Amino acid sequence: MEESIPLECPSISRRQLLNFLTGAVVATTASAALYPAAKFFVPPTEGDEDGSIIAKDRLGNPIPASQILAEPIGTRALVAGLAGEPTYLAIAKDGTLDTIGIVDNCTHLGCTFPWNPNDNQFQCPCHGSRYAADGSVVKGPAPLPLKLVQVNIEEDVIWISPWTKTDPRTGKKPWWV
Repeated sequence: MEESIPLECPSISRRQLLNFLTGAVVATTASAALYPAAKFFVPPTEGDEDGSIIAKDRLGNPIPASQILAEPIGTRALVAGLAGEPTYLAIAKDGTLDTIGIVDNCTHLGCTFPWNPNDNQFQCPCHGSRYAADGSVVKGPAPLPLKLVQVNIEEDVIWISPWTKTDPRTGKKPWWV
């Protein structure tokens, strides 16, 4: 017996073609609709690979270092820091920007609060927590010191990066790392 290979090409039926086209249209439409929805849930990346970002004002505009350094010594400037958290930057006694920034979120319930220059403290109006100028707890109910960030200046640009070193106030690993 001689077996031969048929020379006819199997053709696709009309039903198979329409099923394929319908599936392709549905897949294209679904991916076109899901892409913007997925992008909505992914936060935008900004800054360097080490997590540094540029300090910004409340409108999202970068703040030049010269603008903050024009203020008197001891002044604290409130900027939008990491993840938009309000962060205080201080002018050191030598007229430079302090390399440590203090995040303005109470460790009791997360309230934001002003710096009180008269008492030289951060005072949370929600439940009465008080913090020293370095962010350490003076009076509770706050259980932990304020979070710190690293501050660097490069060509009149203020860079804020996550604090990964030992906490200088406690000598231990920071609680927020």
